[in-house]
Amino acid sequence: MTATLTNQLKTTTPVARPASSAVTSAVPALLMEGVTKSFVVGRKRKPVAAITDVSLRLERGDIHGILGANGSGKSTLIRLISGLLTLDSGRVEVFGHDIEREEMQVKRLINRVSVDAAFFKKLSPLENLMFAARIYGLDGRTARADAISIMGRLGIAEKRTSRPVEQMSRGMQQKVAIARALLTSPTLLLLDEPTTGLDPRSKLDVQTFIEEINETHDATIVLTTHDLAEAERLCAQITVLNDGRIITDGTPTELKAQTTQRLGREATLEDVFMTYTGRSLDDDVEDESGDEED
Repeated sequence: MTATLTNQLKTTTPVARPASSAVTSAVPALLMEGVTKSFVVGRKRKPVAAITDVSLRLERGDIHGILGANGSGKSTLIRLISGLLTLDSGRVEVFGHDIEREEMQVKRLINRVSVDAAFFKKLSPLENLMFAARIYGLDGRTARADAISIMGRLGIAEKRTSRPVEQMSRGMQQKVAIARALLTSPTLLLLDEPTTGLDPRSKLDVQTFIEEINETHDATIVLTTHDLAEAERLCAQITVLNDGRIITDGTPTELKAQTTQRLGREATLEDVFMTYTGRSLDDDVEDESGDEED
């Protein structure tokens, strides 16, 4: 991403946020207390625990990483925060708003990007973004200009924004999903493996853009990823899940220091992952082709 694009981002006026996002710094961006979720997989089988007694607190402006093997509960956690799944027990608040009692206020503050983002495939990227803008009640003219600007900064040329999404590569479609989420200027941005499937250059562009959105739009970001280098670059705090439970958390430096003591040698973030989950990164990637829920 060139310096010109970076300067453009810093001078672009962000889409106006709802008044409800103007909260005091004493209110956490995300508060989870005792969150538990199980799934019933058959009438004669016991419910399967996906998330068990998870508690997290994110301050405004944090980029918080969630790491874990396949089936550890990462994506389930994101879906619970976004309201796509209901809680069995516990509570979740977004900037002081309870996600169950104040559902509409919360929906105005968050947006989500998943690895399996859905589109109207026959429509163009711009048409998809404008549809999202109408749902969120954004001014059409302003939203169109912002949509083209955001996609441009993600490496989607304006001439490509009018072609059907189905004609775009998997990586380009993921960029469109990120642009769609950013169009609404979410105060809490949930990124569920946002760079999966991207080529190295596109991945770098997206990572740089995530950093800039965090800095210039004061966005709080929850990021799940299998890319440990990405987690180390972007995340100030990292939580490691295993079997739906938090097994450790801390800054990348703290986690590596703890693992260094356990191993008796200088540890990498991959060592942290292997030590706390009992899995190697290669094993985790190989399981991507399976049916197991993240």
